[in-house]
Amino acid sequence: MLELIKSRTSVRKFSSRDVPEDMVRAILEAARWAPTAGNLQPWFFYVVRDRALREALASFALNQGFVARAPVCFVVCAEPHRSAGVYGSRGRDLYCIQDTAAAVQNILLAATALGLGSCWVGAFDEEKVRDFLKMPEGRRPVAIVPVGYAEPGGGGRPGRRETKEIARFL
Repeated sequence: MLELIKSRTSVRKFSSRDVPEDMVRAILEAARWAPTAGNLQPWFFYVVRDRALREALASFALNQGFVARAPVCFVVCAEPHRSAGVYGSRGRDLYCIQDTAAAVQNILLAATALGLGSCWVGAFDEEKVRDFLKMPEGRRPVAIVPVGYAEPGGGGRPGRRETKEIARFL
């Protein structure tokens, strides 16, 4: 597992090769098994394969064209009311975001395990995405994750800070 985690990169160059439906479903299955506070599963996933819809998502994501070039995009949404019903404002403002972040990480790792590239995109206009996908009241888009086969050189391996810089052992 550690090697899989270390091999994941953010891919921004995708081939036009389609992602098979069974892989898309496997990635979605990985997402739905992410841990959540109280097992409330406060999320919803839009699986966007249509080219015109992906182009619109790219325009809402600061015109990041690679979003449209990936053959599939997962729009990961939080449903804060599900967490708030049990945990109040902390559930609404924090737990549902943590839970969807765990689902995004599972999407990224599942894609990597399947030989696909992906990228966590958080820079987008929430209102435009919400309106465009006709989301019901209370559903909040928190990430767009384009997924596809990476082109050579499509992802890089950035360095990481040393453990001594980021952790304190007590």
